[in-house]
Amino acid sequence: MSANTPDLLDAWRMVANRRSFEGRLPLSAMTRLQGLLADTEGDVRYTAEFDHDALRVPYLELQIEANLPLVCQRSLQRFVLPVTLKQRLGLVRSEEEEAALPPDYEALLVPEDGMLRPADLVEDELVLAVPVVAVDPASDAVEREWAADEEEVAKTSPFAALASLKKN
Repeated sequence: MSANTPDLLDAWRMVANRRSFEGRLPLSAMTRLQGLLADTEGDVRYTAEFDHDALRVPYLELQIEANLPLVCQRSLQRFVLPVTLKQRLGLVRSEEEEAALPPDYEALLVPEDGMLRPADLVEDELVLAVPVVAVDPASDAVEREWAADEEEVAKTSPFAALASLKKN
């Protein structure tokens, strides 16, 4: 396993050689992810393993570990969301090949030149892992009955007049 992951990898050569890489990326280098985070402190550890399965389907398996700093939408405080992902990406040359992938694979359309940027793939997976509404599991739930104020109680229902007409 290589400790240094190149910026660009030839996907087909990596599959043929059954190569594995591991690396670290700072959160500050992930421009698309930055807008979803509270700040960019920390880094991401990942491994990328190229191989093919028993059906000779080429794949890239990504394992990602990160602590993402988010803003809780309940308390508006910063919290850290631990993320651990394991994703198997089936490498395809065209969209037609996607239908032949096993059900537990996600399709990854490889460009014509066969070159992939591992950092972009890691960032893609982390963007998908960020919840739509980030809520710190340690924050208190806001489940409360809100009583009607005096003005609302004093108001008569607009349908009260209709009810009296119906009785007549």
